[in-house]
Amino acid sequence: MSANSFPLLKLILSRQHVDRIALTPAAASNLESLPSDLVVAHASEILQENWTNGGVFFFVGAIGAVTRLIAPFLKSKREDPAVVVLDARGSFVIPLLGGHQAGAEKLAIQLAEDLGGNHVITSNSFVHNQLAVDCFGDSWGWIRSGNISNWNLLIHAQSRGEEIILDQKSGSHLWRKSYAASQILVSSKAEKKSKLNKLSIGPYRNEKCSWHPSTLWIGIGCERYTSLGLISRALDQTLWDSGLAQEAVAGLASIDLKSNENSLISIANQRQWPIRYYKAEELSQVLIPNPSSLVEHEVGTPSVAEASALLAAEHGGVLLTEKTVYHSLPSERGAVTIAIAECVKPFAPQRGELHLVGSGPGELAFLTQDARYALSRSVIWIGYKPYLDFLEPIRRVDQVRIDGQLTKETDRCQKALDLAQEGACVSLISSGESGIYGMAGLALELLLAQSPSSRPGFFVHPGLSVLQVAAAKVGAPLMSDFCAISLSDKLTSWTKIETRITAAAAGDFVIALYNPRSQERTWQLRKAIQILLEYRGPDTPSIFARQIGRPNQTIRMYKLA
Repeated sequence: MSANSFPLLKLILSRQHVDRIALTPAAASNLESLPSDLVVAHASEILQENWTNGGVFFFVGAIGAVTRLIAPFLKSKREDPAVVVLDARGSFVIPLLGGHQAGAEKLAIQLAEDLGGNHVITSNSFVHNQLAVDCFGDSWGWIRSGNISNWNLLIHAQSRGEEIILDQKSGSHLWRKSYAASQILVSSKAEKKSKLNKLSIGPYRNEKCSWHPSTLWIGIGCERYTSLGLISRALDQTLWDSGLAQEAVAGLASIDLKSNENSLISIANQRQWPIRYYKAEELSQVLIPNPSSLVEHEVGTPSVAEASALLAAEHGGVLLTEKTVYHSLPSERGAVTIAIAECVKPFAPQRGELHLVGSGPGELAFLTQDARYALSRSVIWIGYKPYLDFLEPIRRVDQVRIDGQLTKETDRCQKALDLAQEGACVSLISSGESGIYGMAGLALELLLAQSPSSRPGFFVHPGLSVLQVAAAKVGAPLMSDFCAISLSDKLTSWTKIETRITAAAAGDFVIALYNPRSQERTWQLRKAIQILLEYRGPDTPSIFARQIGRPNQTIRMYKLA
């Protein structure tokens, strides 16, 4: 909040950790010029206006002063925002309030990695390498429900080392492979003995402690101009009568004739649910328990609600709630039919993130702060096993790694995209720079093949390329124009590769040759050298660099001849 903190505040804003930055009038008076979007007000006024559930405050200053400042505004765990305190250098990042349920701990860890500072976490779960049961599901794209007092009881039981009974009916089980989960969570028949320390994961409504993956698709059929209030009432009543949680809803589905139904569009916007529309021909092919000849006469298919719910749930989907018809009250108009199906794979791309991370050539010294930030944000790391092994020292106990094989790049990309579409935060890791012979291009192609509503957040985090590190090891060979050419002909014909080598040689570029040789490609390097000798002298310096940034790296210098 002081003038000394302004450079750090601007950095946090530019890195999109916050939406706005503010200074007190006294602090602002010490600046020569003020940005037009800077908030200038007394701290108490800013807190009074913005102290809301789900909000985030970053303070730069003394932790004691911040504690006294926020004290009058404290309400409860459920209502208070996240409060994170930093020193003016960004050396220490401390979650002061809302560590778990408001997300302050996670934010502090991510910000510290992004700034190159240190996070100071003192919670019991973090200190003892336990999974924070009341907030870990956020990173998997799940939504929490349950009474706050029950969550507190569960956390206290965890801190005492008591067994937590797990009941998971939907969502990915990958989280259970993390070290933190394996230490404290068990799937047990002990539920008969006690239901106090129970954690539920699934679509069902539970007054205790539940996480809800987005696995429910609600099929809707309605008369033209049906009231918004009727549709809202029908949705809520069906979910309640079925014992299903609204937090588990993935989206709505209907016939394409309803794509301009205002009330249907409005309810989807209000609840932030996507809508999938299907043609009558598609719906008529679905086997459903309650076909209607009247509906078929009206719209060309014997079912809208049940059939569209099952189509949206895709392969393996199960109809949990057969259709129910709701008629209008005196203040309403129209009629609506509701059915609910459950899908095997959750769908929450609006909450998912896919991070393309370039991890550098090898050792952690070459990992950028931006890459560290992405890795700290992601609950799942996917990559070729040796690349993940280099990063293993910085993997937290709540994070899961998925090891891939060397030649299975498409499989790794697809797996990462699938998990991000489920709502998880995922890092897909390449060595070096992910946009230079890495995974970024392939991942982007797969992403763009999806419909816009099915695309998770997509972020590319640049890394140091082996080209840069190898050059630094031998001096400064890249001071003028240079280029990189891969000798692998798996995706590019050798004829085109020859053309590129010839053009680069004729243009007097410094040339980095990637993938120079393999067990299958034994002659291409010799051919490339022959082409280069047509344009360069035999004494031209040539460097062979192998396993750069790793314990067994070798660098040898030759003359081109």
